[in-house]
Amino acid sequence: MNCPKCGAQLLAGATFCGGCGSKVEAAASAPPAGFAQPHGINIDADSRGQGVGYNYEVLHQPAFSLAVIQLQAEQSIQAEAGAMVSMSANVELQSQMKGGLFGAIKRAAGGESAFVSTFTARGGPGEVTFAPGAPGDIAAIELNNQNFFVQSSSYLAGDASLTVDTKWGGAKSFFGGEGLFVLLVQGRGLL
Repeated sequence: MNCPKCGAQLLAGATFCGGCGSKVEAAASAPPAGFAQPHGINIDADSRGQGVGYNYEVLHQPAFSLAVIQLQAEQSIQAEAGAMVSMSANVELQSQMKGGLFGAIKRAAGGESAFVSTFTARGGPGEVTFAPGAPGDIAAIELNNQNFFVQSSSYLAGDASLTVDTKWGGAKSFFGGEGLFVLLVQGRGLL
């Protein structure tokens, strides 16, 4: 659910919006009587929301999408190497091989770059924009201590708290046209 005033994504059961601070009606955020709180993957419907320490908006959908990330001071987001389109001058970029040499080899086998970039706003708020390597859309997926499999070369960015690992997809994945490896994204945060 999103805030009716500013459109920011709300946490389940929230009484105030984390983006603008306005009060949210309790009836709007609670599930109807007799229905359980839904479980599973939550995909953002309006292409705007917030993650841990940042707000995002996806522009130019559906074919040439661009994710605009507004980082708060000293906050970070991780992205696939080569996904960055632009960044403000105070955003620090660090690229590293996650998981060491073996982890880099696994990521490269999964169709991703061997390096992961971390963008951190230093000394104040900053902005960074990301786009996929080929024309296509961007969807924000909120993970709540879940596993999510991503087709190789489809990972763009995510919260710094998420773990991205390459897994063997097997024959089903290979004959399904997805390749031999898939990416496994785990944890709590926005993908």
